[in-house]
Amino acid sequence: MKVAFVTPEFQSLVHRTNLAEISEYLPRTLRQAGTDVVVFLPHTLGLATDKLTDLVVAGWVEVPDGEETATLTIRRGKFHDLPVVLIEHPELFQNRNPYGDENGPYTDNWRRYAVFARAVLEALTVVDFHPDIIHCLDWTTGLIPVIRMLEYEDARPDHPASQAGTYFAIHNLAMQGSFEREILPKIGLPHRLFRAIDGYELGGRVNFLKAGAEFATIVGTHSPSQADRIQMLDRGDGLEETFIRRQKELVGVQNGIDYRTWDPATDGLLSHSFSAADKELAGKRKCKTALQASLKLDNGPRTPLITILGRFDSDSGFDILAEALTPMLERNLELVLMGPGQAEIIERMRTVEETFTGRCRVIDGYYVDIAHTLLAGSDILLLPGHYHPSNALCAIAMRYGVVPVVYAHSGLEDTVLDMGADKRRGTGFVFPHYTSEDLLAGIDSARVAYKSAPDWKRIVMRCLKKDFSWQESARNYLKAYRRVTRRVRAKN
Repeated sequence: MKVAFVTPEFQSLVHRTNLAEISEYLPRTLRQAGTDVVVFLPHTLGLATDKLTDLVVAGWVEVPDGEETATLTIRRGKFHDLPVVLIEHPELFQNRNPYGDENGPYTDNWRRYAVFARAVLEALTVVDFHPDIIHCLDWTTGLIPVIRMLEYEDARPDHPASQAGTYFAIHNLAMQGSFEREILPKIGLPHRLFRAIDGYELGGRVNFLKAGAEFATIVGTHSPSQADRIQMLDRGDGLEETFIRRQKELVGVQNGIDYRTWDPATDGLLSHSFSAADKELAGKRKCKTALQASLKLDNGPRTPLITILGRFDSDSGFDILAEALTPMLERNLELVLMGPGQAEIIERMRTVEETFTGRCRVIDGYYVDIAHTLLAGSDILLLPGHYHPSNALCAIAMRYGVVPVVYAHSGLEDTVLDMGADKRRGTGFVFPHYTSEDLLAGIDSARVAYKSAPDWKRIVMRCLKKDFSWQESARNYLKAYRRVTRRVRAKN
């Protein structure tokens, strides 16, 4: 199988969001599994070309750009053994970041990623790649499925893009690439498809994410439960009707985590290593003692240590967490919070920290090295947010023997099996309603289990043994790709 993997980011080359990690590890793992993968991405500001080998100019493409024509350079190279194709244009990409700058998103992102979509499709001929699948990630690639259908499928049957199926992966449903309808003639798309049903209109605007969701062969989300949930009223960010119509083409595939970076058995940042083979969890207990000492927390080995990682805003659950902080700390537990937030929020948490000296620590900002030691020494990870576009943090925590407490409809339903529903196989605790009261009830359920050392050890062991590797994720993506190719064959 041949896959053209189109993304605005790639972790080792250009990293702005956690989409970059998926964009690197998935194609690398697919290639290791024998899939012929080529990554296509724009050459944006600061992209680390020094990490690419055999980088050469493969040719040039000319594509419509409003009333004029844009000429883009196509360069190809390798990241280790993975072929990478850079789409270069000084004005549109090389002198700018993928999405925006300190002033916000670039106002001409519609133009940039319309040109990029066309350049990717034309570049297939330049690099002589005939994909079975074009894997598109998020709104920046949303025009590729519709342009391929309109301008290649029947119009240019000999072109490499003509018979390729498209897999459109939605990573962040909240970022949709929505622009005024006046751009349509400038990006070369017909007004006849500016409609809500089977079109790229949403709320009177041109919506790039909707274009991908409407015209791709198969549409993917980050989990099976997420695929179901976004069809529900007010859960699909305005695209519920599209997802309902396309439910037969909608799939959910969990992404993996990099166990080379996140593995307590080999993690050099930890005071002691441990794994599922450590039947008594001695290494993890020592990591907890070391963490408590470094953060000047009370050294209570039988006091549950809870960690919260993430941005402190309403999207991450701080709206209900703020109400629960004081009553939570009045219980017999310790709490560490690490992440960025507005100054007034951090100041508020500092007040709580001072009130509960030795029981609470606040770390302003996110630090990867500290995250390793926090997870190794924590008993519980609280993920209060109402929506998580990725399961990465939860999956990583479980690899470190941290038991998650999550909201029932957060997108982590396929990652965490609720102990309340299945005590024999459960890996965490789920609170049913998005309220501070239910959050506290979820914490209390975890605390009750923690009081029984044998019961808690069994839960931790189940977490340690879960397989969230990219290898497993890649196998599921290949199944989704086969759905794409079957539909392409049936259409032809």
